[in-house]
Amino acid sequence: MKLRYLVKKELIEVVRQKELLFLMFAGPVIQIIILGYVVSSDIRRVPVAIVNLSRGQVAERVSERVRRSPLFAVRFESRQGADTLELLKKGRAKAVIVFRDARGHGGAARAYPEVQVLMDGIDSNTAMVAAGYFNGIIKGYILDDLARRGRGLPLADRPLFRFNPQLRSINYMGPGIVGFLLTIITMFLTSASLVREKEQQTLDTLLMSPLASLEIYLGKALPAALVGLVDMVIGLLVVVLWFGIPFRGSLFYLLVAALVYLAAILSYALLISVLSTTTQQSMFFAWFSLMLFLLMSGFFTPVANIPQPLRLLADINPLRYLIQIIREIFLKGNGIAYFWKDLLALAGIAASLVSVSLLNFKRFISR
Repeated sequence: MKLRYLVKKELIEVVRQKELLFLMFAGPVIQIIILGYVVSSDIRRVPVAIVNLSRGQVAERVSERVRRSPLFAVRFESRQGADTLELLKKGRAKAVIVFRDARGHGGAARAYPEVQVLMDGIDSNTAMVAAGYFNGIIKGYILDDLARRGRGLPLADRPLFRFNPQLRSINYMGPGIVGFLLTIITMFLTSASLVREKEQQTLDTLLMSPLASLEIYLGKALPAALVGLVDMVIGLLVVVLWFGIPFRGSLFYLLVAALVYLAAILSYALLISVLSTTTQQSMFFAWFSLMLFLLMSGFFTPVANIPQPLRLLADINPLRYLIQIIREIFLKGNGIAYFWKDLLALAGIAASLVSVSLLNFKRFISR
């Protein structure tokens, strides 16, 4: 019962800070919407130059398909020779398509022209994706043309994409953003809790209270956990209703994973608060840890791409397992039978962090 009053006191402290209150509950909505558009790897309106040196109609028809595509914006067209390298160097285009008449044996003109696609490789992701789109447009035209002639390829690939058939990058990034925002709110809110007591000179009063050390520990962690869960629900509503990301799994399993993760991240944040002497120090350590968690979580790139010497940091990163579980639940609708290993690893990390954090907390209050 005594714990209830400490939790109530911490929640009152949060509510009193009007600016912080806005950031905690309105901030996640703004952040998810902005991040949802900014971190997308989908490409739109790539500047393109078309150099058509072909005399046939095929090149013009393919060019028309490029013009009509929302993926590209044709900024330059020429039927004469052009300095394609200069177009790329000046930034007038990110891609240049060159059509030339193809000749077979004996100099006879072929049905389809030669197509050369030159890409600005500075942004390698955009270049690779755009090159794939170009290949798709050209291949699509050839298949349609052969079908009109009553012919077809003896072998055609027709990939079927499960779980994300439109290949929308936001479907992959959105669930990760929810996990990331849960980390931001809880870590910054908790890492400054004990430091604030020190700076306001109220820590001695708290230590002299009849509360046991475990009750003080829980009293500092539970309000942040409650705020984090509310923010997670807000984030889920935004990614589902605003971005239209399908939620195919169980809310119960998602809640279980979130609670286990909160035990880990709040323990780590309280450890930062115990080891820091000023709010500025705690904020610095929290920010440094947050960036490390994010980069080693598989949020942007697969964990398998992380070099082996750094893989250990990913293996002990709780955010990695939370993001993996959220994506499994969101997109695949998987149950615990599919991600129990990730949940078990997350629980092991949580148990270790709780033990280390609580041990240091007891040492801290016994000084």
